[in-house]
Amino acid sequence: MSDSELHRKGMAMRTQLLGEEFTSNLNKTTYNDATMEVFRDIAVENVFGALWTRPGLDLKTRTLICVVSDTAMGRETELVLHLRMALRQGWTETELTETMVHLSGYIGVPLVRGAMLVASEVFAAVRQEAK
Repeated sequence: MSDSELHRKGMAMRTQLLGEEFTSNLNKTTYNDATMEVFRDIAVENVFGALWTRPGLDLKTRTLICVVSDTAMGRETELVLHLRMALRQGWTETELTETMVHLSGYIGVPLVRGAMLVASEVFAAVRQEAK
């Protein structure tokens, strides 16, 4: 694991965006082997440390950009994470749903359908976790 300033900033940002419990669970499951630890550390340093901490956009806007990008590209695995981040930054389920519905006119209904299936699962999981 890197011990750079960007890595430390990135780990803090990742935890802030996903929450301590969810981040800890990811580290114990998805990133519990040497191969995925390498990926996580590179993403933490280069994405969360270098991009997410830049000035110019607030975190709420950055999360919506990621939801739109994931939806448009059919990146459903990443969409799970970015929807959670967006909810934590104050976007509502309705706003996120409407964002995806609006995209259907530009990227097509099949991509949006897939994203909305993911969103439905994420929204239900987040509501259940809040109980």
